[in-house]
Amino acid sequence: MVQLSLPKNSTVRKGKVWNKPESKAGAQWRKFEIYRWNPETPDNPSIDTFHIDVNDCGPMVLDAIIKIKNEIDPALAFRRSCREGICGSCAMNINGANTLACTQAIKEIGGTIRIYPLPHMDAVKDLVTDLTNFYAQHRFVEPWLQTETPAPGKEWRQSRDDRAQLDGLYECILCACCSTSCPSYWWNSDRYLGPAALLQATRWVKDSRDEATGERLDALEDPFRLYRCHTILNCAQVCPKGLNPAKAIAELKKMLVERQL
Repeated sequence: MVQLSLPKNSTVRKGKVWNKPESKAGAQWRKFEIYRWNPETPDNPSIDTFHIDVNDCGPMVLDAIIKIKNEIDPALAFRRSCREGICGSCAMNINGANTLACTQAIKEIGGTIRIYPLPHMDAVKDLVTDLTNFYAQHRFVEPWLQTETPAPGKEWRQSRDDRAQLDGLYECILCACCSTSCPSYWWNSDRYLGPAALLQATRWVKDSRDEATGERLDALEDPFRLYRCHTILNCAQVCPKGLNPAKAIAELKKMLVERQL
């Protein structure tokens, strides 16, 4: 039987318990276990424990993380911006599911709340991951309008029906929850574009104003860029905007087949 072992420096150790629940009237204490790693030290990653009185905190997981940084450990690193589920900055893995910390309610999670960075991404520090490759893949699909027709005096006009074709595509906020939940992306992220980039590709292929459909499909005609999708549907399950990247990818595959008929 094959025996596999991880190198010693990959073992996640038990970290620091920063505070303990205090006895005070009306308090509702919740335990948060948060992944920590600092590249400036030789220490292995650790899981630190924090206790938060959720009656003295906002309702979302991000509120608790901000409270931890402001009041307990200012060195905790994470991304956040809009706090409204619009920017996608605070994407992380919470109790085993990729989601946005700003839209994940604390009360919807039972027991200990465990927070990790997005899976299968290089960590920069703590909950911050390196999204360089993810954004490069978005750039590869050229997410902008391409035309040869002279630009109109005001704007490119579009019928209501044509505009409706973009529903379920344009809403993507590039949080990377879908791509980092996809096993095909885990194993082939250097060649497979992933659900997020392919959803964006579909958005521009289906835009009636765009005049580069053939070129866009040519760029996707590759054994890895598109066809590594095996319709596992993890992407649709975790998308915080309720989108279905797997459906968009299937539509791209169908377009590639139809143009050969």
